Amino acid sequence: MPQPLPPVGPRPDDGRYRFNDHPEAPTMRLATTTLLILTLAARAGVAQVGGNVGYGQAGARARADQNERAKRQLTREEMPSTDTSMFIDASVLMNVRADEFVATFGVAEEAETVEACQARMDATLAAFTEALKPLGVGPEALFVDFAAQTKVYGYKVEGNLAREQLVGFELKKTVAIRYRDKALIDRLVIAASRAKVYDLIKVDYVVTDLAPVQERLAEAAAAAVKAKATRHERLLGIKLRAVPQVYAERSSAYFPSEMYDSYTAGESEAVSGGPDRSRTTVQSLRKSRTFYYNPLNADGFDRVIDPVVLEPVVQFTLYLKLRYEIETRR
Repeated sequence: MPQPLPPVGPRPDDGRYRFNDHPEAPTMRLATTTLLILTLAARAGVAQVGGNVGYGQAGARARADQNERAKRQLTREEMPSTDTSMFIDASVLMNVRADEFVATFGVAEEAETVEACQARMDATLAAFTEALKPLGVGPEALFVDFAAQTKVYGYKVEGNLAREQLVGFELKKTVAIRYRDKALIDRLVIAASRAKVYDLIKVDYVVTDLAPVQERLAEAAAAAVKAKATRHERLLGIKLRAVPQVYAERSSAYFPSEMYDSYTAGESEAVSGGPDRSRTTVQSLRKSRTFYYNPLNADGFDRVIDPVVLEPVVQFTLYLKLRYEIETRR
């Protein structure tokens, strides 16, 4: 640990010690400036490699990272109660391809009456169901859920008064489609468009058997803890008792629908006020947003099972914390 600089003494004008009074201050300023320049240069290099992702905002990935960090934080109650005990923990990440998928489409119809809404909805759902048959999607793989029914209000202008009034109703339902071939989603979207259904709400990724996943995570976490214990004994010259105590075991799952972030790659000019501002209308161009799958990476994990991710996967994590007693010499 660096030692604090000894004070040179008070200045005669106000009796206060200043950093510039120290004989090593110019050298320290140079070192501080050099460190700052190197830090900024390193950050700039990372930003250049990132490309357009630099436009992104913290979202799904940031929440997942925060959740994983929160698992590893020790509360006061979790601190070792004695000087002869220590914690050894491990975090493991496993990428698992989905076995099945569930695509959810949104359907909305408006009409002046509830009966008319329902009639339009039935016609749309019938057309959608018929378009799905050539894809092998039968009634057993499809479910229609009643989502909401709301009133629709509009304005009736009478002179200089715009009065709000009830103009109709809106009926909303969702259609969930279960399938196994991940490449089928494109054909599902086309089939939906033929029935004038354009809202793909989400695609859920389903792992049907979780037991092997949990078993493999536990084995990897236990192996990582044992390896750390052996390393601590060798490097620190301590001896740990063979039977530890499980102090924490926390698991999480992150699905692809939760792990998409977005950015807008574009720069816009600013419009400042001028003498003719009241006569000028500014119309901005539409800037497309790019959405991309942004999963957890190896940062903060001791082991990553199936680390190469080419397609959206379900990510399972396990945090394991064990308490070891240190053998004392007598």
